[in-house]
Amino acid sequence: MSDKTSQTIAPGGAWRSFDPWSVGAVSIAALVLLPVISVVWLAFHPEDNIWPHLLSTTLPRYLGNTVLLMLSVGAITAAVGAGAAWLVVMYRFPGHSWLQWALLLPLAVPAYVGAYALVDFLEYAGPVQTGLRGLMGWQDARDYAFPQIRSRGAAILVLSAALYPYVYLLARAALREQSGAGFEVARALGVGPWGRFFRVGLPLIRPAIAAGVAVVMMETVNDFGVVDYFAVQTLTTGIFTVWLQAGNLGGAAQIATLVLAMIVFLVTLEKLSRRRLRFFGSARQPRPVTPMRLSGGQGILAFIACLLPFLAGFVLPVAVLASHALDAHEWAAPGLSRALFHTLATGGTAAFLTVLAGLFMVYGTRLSGRRLPVLLLPVTAIGYAAPGAVLGIGILIPLAFFDNALADAILELTGRDPGLIFTGTAAGLVLAYCVRFFAIAQGTADAALGRVSPSLPMAARSLGQSAGGTLRRIHVPLIRASVGSALLLVFVDCMKELPATLLLRPFGYDTLATRVHAKASLENIAEAAPAALMITAVGLVAVGFLARANR
Repeated sequence: MSDKTSQTIAPGGAWRSFDPWSVGAVSIAALVLLPVISVVWLAFHPEDNIWPHLLSTTLPRYLGNTVLLMLSVGAITAAVGAGAAWLVVMYRFPGHSWLQWALLLPLAVPAYVGAYALVDFLEYAGPVQTGLRGLMGWQDARDYAFPQIRSRGAAILVLSAALYPYVYLLARAALREQSGAGFEVARALGVGPWGRFFRVGLPLIRPAIAAGVAVVMMETVNDFGVVDYFAVQTLTTGIFTVWLQAGNLGGAAQIATLVLAMIVFLVTLEKLSRRRLRFFGSARQPRPVTPMRLSGGQGILAFIACLLPFLAGFVLPVAVLASHALDAHEWAAPGLSRALFHTLATGGTAAFLTVLAGLFMVYGTRLSGRRLPVLLLPVTAIGYAAPGAVLGIGILIPLAFFDNALADAILELTGRDPGLIFTGTAAGLVLAYCVRFFAIAQGTADAALGRVSPSLPMAARSLGQSAGGTLRRIHVPLIRASVGSALLLVFVDCMKELPATLLLRPFGYDTLATRVHAKASLENIAEAAPAALMITAVGLVAVGFLARANR
């Protein structure tokens, strides 16, 4: 830590008893951690303890479905993501040059949008069943058997198609960093393609796959749109049911605490799985992997294997949405422009505040070097792991308490009741976005500031620049690209966030995500299509930046 803090410590100066940068960093950390603490406190102090009732009725079903989804989606994404990464790095086949980037595009499409598109494509009135009836001469559904569309299996497939790029991206980066010597030696010893993958490649990229699968499982637990649309009862849907339908906040907090415990278990398990693994590179510049060229049947099979995830995760949902959005009338539908404005306002504000707070906290922690901010810095990443529904509960209760106290104080001083200032506006939604995606801003700022040469801020301080002036005039210009990327990534995630938005938005306040959910729930895919395409378009820009950074 002394190396990091030496970048910004004023020469010859002892630390003052009051350090605004350290206090600011601790305050930001406390604000980020407050929702999680609030959820745990509510769970252990419920007004009406229904935990025994939940244990004997619905909780086993919620937990069983959640665990099954996590394991199934994790296994499928590990196989698809790692397999696709192995093919695009180790081989050259027809379509390789564009497929290696096309495999990232499902990141631009929210999973719930893929669910709506799949049902529209495969339902009784959709093109698949309509075509089958016309081709085979069937009259109605009684003449043939067709798999149940809205099912747990369909939810697994949709989530896998939307989330496999997390594993693919990390596995591809890990493979590209490996030396080609090990693979060449294995090939010279007669080890076949499958042997090279399982005995050489897989052990080397196992940490990357584990990290990707952990993210996938956390996103699966967080999902609400897909499981709600397919009527799969999970812990996340249970939070909505117990709170909004049963009216029991304490019970919802208890389920939320169970979700948090599962997330902490996942993160801990991922860390422990890599604790004893050690991977070292050569001291010399490693020779990159030399791809083998596949032709004929092998090349076609590799092309199909990489094409299928891209078709399922991106082409199918975008094509279905585009077919419904061709009617210009849908783009002028009432409420669409208002939902777009709300999305831009809340997402843009949250992105700006999140990146600003992340930069301030990382810089303040590096500047002070004090123990408490250093310990709190990695803990603030828990907001990204916590599902939106959990954060919704944790934010609404303390915010409502503060709101009521503030309104009472204003009423006593002025005689005028201001009403709900925060919970009655989009302020709570912005706060939820900031907490949920603070880890992105914090991680980006930490990595970017770590790349700044210590001599530059030290020279600025020696010339009389204050800590704030050094940040503004030295650090920010040097990390401008990283800050811009963090702004874009946080904004895109804010646009796609659904559970927290549904819980915290003011009455009648629609964003693009809630509009898509509301219209699709009413089976009105045509009116949902423009909003979904807007979210996807912004997501494509973010994926483009991501692909450019990983070239």
